[in-house]
Amino acid sequence: MAQELLVSLALGLYTFLPAYFANGAALAFGGGRPLDGGRLFRDGRPLLGSHKTVRGLLAGILVGLLTGLAQGAPLLGILMGLGAVLGDTAAAFVKRRLSMPPGAPLPVVDQFDFLLGAYLLSLPLLSLAPDSVVLVFIATPVFHIATNYASYLLRIKKVPW
Repeated sequence: MAQELLVSLALGLYTFLPAYFANGAALAFGGGRPLDGGRLFRDGRPLLGSHKTVRGLLAGILVGLLTGLAQGAPLLGILMGLGAVLGDTAAAFVKRRLSMPPGAPLPVVDQFDFLLGAYLLSLPLLSLAPDSVVLVFIATPVFHIATNYASYLLRIKKVPW
């Protein structure tokens, strides 16, 4: 039973690699012109904020595509990459509505925004058993916390969350 769970988890993690890598690429290669162009929403707050950039969006999509190519599933890779950055962007929109500054933690949302976006966008092409999907969603917070802390130690992020 434990071995079957590990295999299901490994398969799920492998399948979602384009989303994980796209999410990291948007951070690592971001910067530059904000996606929202500095616009404010009708509540007077930034639409998305300065941390969501054109370069980050494009980097996430490209890395998702390249990961999918390496896996032999380029369309799934691009959908997961696009879904990951869109999910993260949607969370940024919500955070701005809550008056949270860019980079401020929003537990649970921060751990699942990119993954949920990738899952929803790639669902039509996803041929993954439900148990693998559930295991990926369970394991992701652990990986998310670890990679955020590693990014902080490497000075990619200014804060460890």
